[in-house]
This record gives sequence, C-alpha cells and structure tokens, in this order.
Amino acid sequence: MNLLFTALGRRLADYLAAPKPQDSNVATVAPHVLSATLRPGDVLLVGGNTRISVAIKYLTQSTWSHATLFIGDALGAPNQYEEPKVLLEADICEGVRAVPLSMYANLHTRICRPVGLSSEEVKKVIGYAVDRIGHRYDMKNVLDLARYLIPIPPVPARWRRRLLALGSGDPSRAICSTLIAQAFESLRYPILPDVTLEESGDPACKDCHREVLHIRHHSLYTPRDFDISPYFEVIKPNLANGFDYHRVKWAEDLLDMPSETPWPEPSSPGAG
Repeated sequence: MNLLFTALGRRLADYLAAPKPQDSNVATVAPHVLSATLRPGDVLLVGGNTRISVAIKYLTQSTWSHATLFIGDALGAPNQYEEPKVLLEADICEGVRAVPLSMYANLHTRICRPVGLSSEEVKKVIGYAVDRIGHRYDMKNVLDLARYLIPIPPVPARWRRRLLALGSGDPSRAICSTLIAQAFESLRYPILPDVTLEESGDPACKDCHREVLHIRHHSLYTPRDFDISPYFEVIKPNLANGFDYHRVKWAEDLLDMPSETPWPEPSSPGAG
C-alpha cells in the first residue's frame, strides 16, 4: 500500500510541477539587484507558475506559492562553470536541495528578512536547513493539494488554513514553508505565533493583561506567513538600493529624445 501511495504521489508531483502554459510572470526586480540585496537568513518568496503554485495561491489567498532560504556561501565555492547555489528549498520532485538564484530570476519575488539575529544565530538557522538537504518532499502534501485543483466540491474559506496542516509527521519529509519555519523555530524565533491575552498577575493592576505567544505547529505555515509576519521586514530591492523617481524613463520621454548618433563605419583592416 505504501509503495502504491508513493508511486501515485510521484506521478502527481510530476504533473503538479509542470508550468501552466497560459501563465507568464514578469520579474519586478532585476536579477543583479536582487542578488546584491539578499543577505544570509533572508526568506525569498516566489510567485510560481506551476499547477501546484496555483493550488497554494488559491488555498492561502496569496500571491506567494513558494518559500526559499538564502544561504549565501554556506555550501562553499561552486565548481568551475557552475553558478553558486545560494537558495535552499524543498522541491516537489527533487526534495530538499540548493539551487542558484537564476532559478527564479524571471518570477515575481519578495525578500522577508528576520530582525535582530546575530551572525551566529543566522548560521544556526542556515545550518539547520542545510543539514536536511536530500530529505524528501512530503507526498501526503502532494496528494492533498491535488484534491483542491478540482473545483467541486468547493472548500470553505474558514477551512483552507487548517487543510494545509498536511505534514505526515515523518521528520525526513519536508515542504517548502514548513522546512524554513522549523529552521527558525530551532532558535525560537517567532514567525506568526498564536497570541493570547492573559491577566498580568499584578495585584496593583487588576485590569492589566499581557500578550503570550504560542508556537504554532510548523505544518500550519505557508509562504505568505513570512510576508505578513510582524517579525520579518519586507525588503524591496529597488528602494533599498537608492531609488530616485527622477531617473525613471517613461515611454513618452523616450519618444522625445533625439535619435542616437549612428556608429562610425569600421576602418579597413590594418588601419590605425
């Protein structure tokens, strides 16, 4: 039964990982600007264009379908002619792996940066994730997501979030957002905890209350949680690198510009 379950999950994974032909995304940040802005420990969210991306966006009512962790040079220098693998992710087909930034150069992205971590703490977060390279993607998650590609029966909005608590409980399996959530939870860094109000216990102030944060189970996290988290700063590369709206070139401005001077004719061989 387990072999049948796994085989079915693999077939579905291949189907869900295929891009939708009618979808075309345009990157809002130039790749070199994105690369210059990212720091180790940043979470890079991606608005994907695969079938599974559509399902995740629908269920979470979000732009973001995938989360990766920027690990910088944690894996050392790349081999000759290879790009540095600076992003760590859980891929539906390949499992937990490291990939180059160019993998998502043509997609809409967002940088979410944890605040207040020391360099040693960042290394611990990255180390936790790197140690899990080679782990498998949770096939139970694949089967459940596939069900919601079918529009009938509809899924009530109030159930969508709980329906993403799909993890099998097997520590050798991972999905993109839960892997990163576990890495930060290893430091007890908050992402989007449940918050309750409790009496402060101060006898001098009977009406005083305090906020108490409760760690949510990692399987309940989705890519959008890093975007809306009050503990992650949203970094917009175009602004972080000194945006000046005076330098924006609009189409009508280009029409008013004088035509460029033509290139001179090449000199004859051996001249000059």
